Amino acid sequence: MSIQEKGNISIHTENIFPIIKKFLYSDNEIFLRELVSNAVDAVQKIKRLGSLGQFNGEVGQPLVQVAVDKTAKTITISDNGLGMTAEEIKKYINQVAFSGASEFVEKFKDAKDANEIIGKFGLGFYSAFMVADLVEIQTLSYQDGAEPARWVCDGSTEFEITEGTKTTRGTDIILHVNKDSEEFLEESKLQQILDKYAKFLPVPIKFGTKNESVEDGEDEEGKKKYKDVEVDNIINTTNPIWTKAPADLSDEDYLNFYRELYPFSEEPLFWIHLNVDYPFNLTGVLYFPKLKNDFEMQRNKIKLYSRQVFITDEVKDIVPEFLMLLHGVIDSPDIPLNVSRSFLQADSNVKKINNYITKKVADKLAELFAKDRKSFEDKWKDIGLFVKYGMISEEKFYDKAKDFALVGNTKNELFTLNEYKDKVAPLQTDKNGTVVYLYSNDASKQDAFIQSANKKDYDVLVLDSPIDNHFINQLEQKLEKTSIKRVDSSVADKLIEKDEVNEHVLSEDQVKEVTTIFEKAITKPGMQVEVVALNPEELPVTITMDEFMRRMKDMAAMGGGMGFYGQMPDSYKVAINGNHKLVSKILKAEGKEQSNLAKQAVDLALLAQGMLTGAELTAFVSRSVELI
Repeated sequence: MSIQEKGNISIHTENIFPIIKKFLYSDNEIFLRELVSNAVDAVQKIKRLGSLGQFNGEVGQPLVQVAVDKTAKTITISDNGLGMTAEEIKKYINQVAFSGASEFVEKFKDAKDANEIIGKFGLGFYSAFMVADLVEIQTLSYQDGAEPARWVCDGSTEFEITEGTKTTRGTDIILHVNKDSEEFLEESKLQQILDKYAKFLPVPIKFGTKNESVEDGEDEEGKKKYKDVEVDNIINTTNPIWTKAPADLSDEDYLNFYRELYPFSEEPLFWIHLNVDYPFNLTGVLYFPKLKNDFEMQRNKIKLYSRQVFITDEVKDIVPEFLMLLHGVIDSPDIPLNVSRSFLQADSNVKKINNYITKKVADKLAELFAKDRKSFEDKWKDIGLFVKYGMISEEKFYDKAKDFALVGNTKNELFTLNEYKDKVAPLQTDKNGTVVYLYSNDASKQDAFIQSANKKDYDVLVLDSPIDNHFINQLEQKLEKTSIKRVDSSVADKLIEKDEVNEHVLSEDQVKEVTTIFEKAITKPGMQVEVVALNPEELPVTITMDEFMRRMKDMAAMGGGMGFYGQMPDSYKVAINGNHKLVSKILKAEGKEQSNLAKQAVDLALLAQGMLTGAELTAFVSRSVELI
C-alpha cells in the first residue's frame, strides 16, 4: 500500500515558524541539542521495550549518528531507535503538543531567550527550522509489518507524508540548511556544539571518523611500531562518573574527570559526590578548587545537566550563591528543562536542591575537620573564603560551620571560634565584660601596632581577605559580648578599656601647651589632637582612625550600602603620649627647634600609617638629614 497524504499542520500553528525563526535565532545552535536528545530517547526506548519483552527483535548496538554533507548542504541526525509509523508522525509531529498558537504567540512575543520557548510546548523538534528551510524525516517503526514513512515540510504550515525509503529500524532527520545558517555545515562548528551539549549523553554519538595511532608490531631493533587507523569519532563518554556509585570510584577517577572538564586547571583540593533520590532526583560531583585570595569569582564553572544532556552553566538559583565558586556537575531530571531562569527560581524543587547542596557541603567540611584536622588546616588558606562567604550568606550554613571555621593569628596559629574565645578572654576582656578581639588586615603595614599589642600579651588575628569586613560584622552579631577592633584603631593602652589608669607626668597647663604645639605642626585636615598618658615605652605620636568610622568607610568602598559614610571626609585621632621623653624635650625646646621636633614626630606617625607621601615625604627626609 502506498502512503500519500498532503495536509496542513494543525490550524493553530500557522504562526509558529516565523516565531521560531525570530525568537530563537539568538541561540540557534540548540537545534542540535534538541534533535540529538530526541534521537537518544528513541534509542533508549527501544532498549527498554527489549528488556521488558515488548520487542523481540534484535536491539543491536545503540547509536546516534550526526553527518554533514557540504555539497548537498544537509545535516542528518540518525538513530537506530523506535522509529515511527505514518500515524505516529501525524500524532507527534503535526499536532504540536499544545493547544492554540494564539496563547503561545501572546505568551512569548517578549521572550528574550530561546530556552523560554523550546520544550515549554514540546517544540524540541521544531527547533530544526531555526537553521533549515526544509526538513525531511525518513523513519521505519520497530512494529511488526510497519512500512517506512517520509515526512517533509518547508517551514510553512504545509506538510507531505509519503512512503519512505528507510530499510532499517530508526529515524533519520535531514535538515536542508538555509543560507543564513551555513556556518553549521562546518565540521569544527558541529564538533564544538556536540562537545558542549552531548559530551556525556548515555548513548554513543558518532560524528564522522578520526585517525588513531595503534601498535603495529616491532621494528628490527625491537622498538614498538605504530600505524594510523581510521576509527569512529565517538564524541561522548556514556557513563560519566556522576552516574556511578562512589564506592566504585577511585580518587584517580575523580581527578581524571576534573581534568576532562577543566583542562589546564590546578588539581582540586577535594570533592563531594552528590546522590539523592528523595524528595527529588539529583546526582553530581562538586569540586573545591584552589582559590586565590583576590576572590576572583570564577562563576559558570558548575555545569547543569538533565539526564546527561547539558542545559546551562547559569546555575545561580540551584546552587547557593557562596558555592558558585565550586566547580563540577549537577544532574537532575527534576529541574524544569528549557525554561527561563525566572521560572527556575519559583520552582520548589530548586529551593530543595539548593538546601540539600548547602547541607551536603557543610557535612563534608565537618567530616574533613573531624577526621584529619592537620590536613584541614593545611587547606584552610584555600577553603576559608568559601566557608566565610557561606557563613555570611546562609544562616543554615553558619550554624554548622561555626564549629569548623578557623581564625588565624599573626603567629600562624589556627583556632576554632570557641578555642579562640577561650584563649583570649582572660587577658582581653574589658571593664564592661566584653571580650575584645584584635585583628590586622595588613600585618606588614601594621607591624608597629601589632608589636605594641604583643607587648601587653594581646593576641592579634589576621583578617585580610576581601570579605573579612563582612565576616567581622557577622561575628560581632553572633558571638556573645564580643567586640572586634583593628589593631591600629587606637593606641595599645586604649584598645581594651581597663580600670587601671596611667599617671600623667604633665600638668594641665603643659597638656594645653603640647596640644597647641602639635595642632600647629599638623597640616593635614581631619586630625584631632589628644594628649594621653601612656606607657613611656609607647611611641610619642600615634595616628589612628576610629574603628566604627573606618569599617563603615571600608564597607562603602565595597558597595555595602554605606555610601553616606563614603562621602564623609576622613577623620583621625592623633594621640600624643604625654609620658614619652620626646614630648618633655619638645616642651623645653623653643622656636624653630620646637616646631621641627613636633613636625618630625607627627611625620613619623604618618609614615607608620603609610600616610606620608609626595612633597611632605620629601620635606621629612630633608629634615631628618638636618636633625642627624
